[in-house]
Amino acid sequence: MKTVPVISASEAAAFVNSGDTLLVGGFGMTGNPVTLVHALAELPTNNITYVANNVSEPGLSGGRMLRNRQISRAVGSYFTSNREVVQAHQEGWLNATLLPQGTLAEAIRAGGAGLGGFYTPTAAGTLIAGDAETRTLNGQEMVFVPAIHGDVAFVRAWRADTAGNLQYRLTEQNFNKAIATAAKLVIAEVEEIVEVGAIAPEYVHTPGLYVDYLVQATLTLEHLGSSADVKGGARKVDEARMNMARRALQELHSGDVVNLGIGIPTLVADLITPEMNINLHSENGMLGVGPAPEGGGAMEYPVNAGKIPVTALPGASYFDSAESFGMIRGGHVDVAVMGGLQVDGQGNLANWAVPGKPLLGVGGAMDLASGAKRLIVTMTHTDPDGTPKIVEACTLPLTARGAVDMIITDKAVFEFPQGRLTLTGLMPGATLEGVRATTGAAFNEPPGG
Repeated sequence: MKTVPVISASEAAAFVNSGDTLLVGGFGMTGNPVTLVHALAELPTNNITYVANNVSEPGLSGGRMLRNRQISRAVGSYFTSNREVVQAHQEGWLNATLLPQGTLAEAIRAGGAGLGGFYTPTAAGTLIAGDAETRTLNGQEMVFVPAIHGDVAFVRAWRADTAGNLQYRLTEQNFNKAIATAAKLVIAEVEEIVEVGAIAPEYVHTPGLYVDYLVQATLTLEHLGSSADVKGGARKVDEARMNMARRALQELHSGDVVNLGIGIPTLVADLITPEMNINLHSENGMLGVGPAPEGGGAMEYPVNAGKIPVTALPGASYFDSAESFGMIRGGHVDVAVMGGLQVDGQGNLANWAVPGKPLLGVGGAMDLASGAKRLIVTMTHTDPDGTPKIVEACTLPLTARGAVDMIITDKAVFEFPQGRLTLTGLMPGATLEGVRATTGAAFNEPPGG
């Protein structure tokens, strides 16, 4: 069995040449090979194509390389979490290529598997699809996505043995597992290196044949950024938002696999009790999400899709991002509860692009909207200026076409029986007259008005 060389972070960084495509693991700062990326930030290497879910946080990992203007192109799914990426794109010196999160994960996996690309229903008919080739397969429109390959990959694992076998911790598999397969040269940053045999074969997540070099690096709280402590993930809570969360909870049933989006949907998690037997799925690689801990961060706990530390319920499981989105696209998630910017009378959803702001953050919304068996949208009934968010036809860039099954606002509940937007309930304090006055689409009313 081969022995994988152990080198320093600075030696590893020197393998990256100007103009290279660099694949970087991690979801936010969880499972992020921050020591390797920081070492690269000390070198004059530039004109890098940086492929990762996002460009980390300001001044950390890829965010540090960005400040140095070493990155000329970024390929990822959610860049708006780093305001400096948005600014660089607006100034014109950073080219940003946006892919839905599941598409990004699968494109990297395809690159590692030697495939030329794949067809996916995600983003069909949306701005993100652009001029990509499309085909109708099994009666569904599909978009072709080319595979992604890298010159060098930086990944982060918990443990490695001297043969390069890697074991990830909690939700740290995320993009690391696929990225470890998809580059010409793979360097793994690990917490500890053990002898061959110390990691049982069934606990090897990435076989050593993929790994070229190891770097031992100790993770610190500073490296975890906003995920270092659960208290860093404050949420907006008021009675109207909690009423929407309570109404959404009524739609969930025992045994359901449920994905909760960011914003109002996250409040539903606080209302779920173990007796309800609702299995929460997080797209960054976890099934069986429990409530947030009272204290502590990603050093001790897994994180959810909002990058907030959570607990794991009995029977929980962890997996990588490619498998997670395979669950979603494959129809194995029963219900997705998501936020919205607009929903129209045809059940089209727009929830990722705001007028006047760069289109730099789609995340997993498109995969979930088109892949879940049932889609519930929770949102305020109007914008702060009173503009209706339920409209005849979406004017914002679409997330998914005809996917919405139920809308829950602070005023009303709507469904789509026989494909018609229909009022099926009023929220506390709301009146039918008020709903009529603030809804921008024609809708069926209950008998008797």
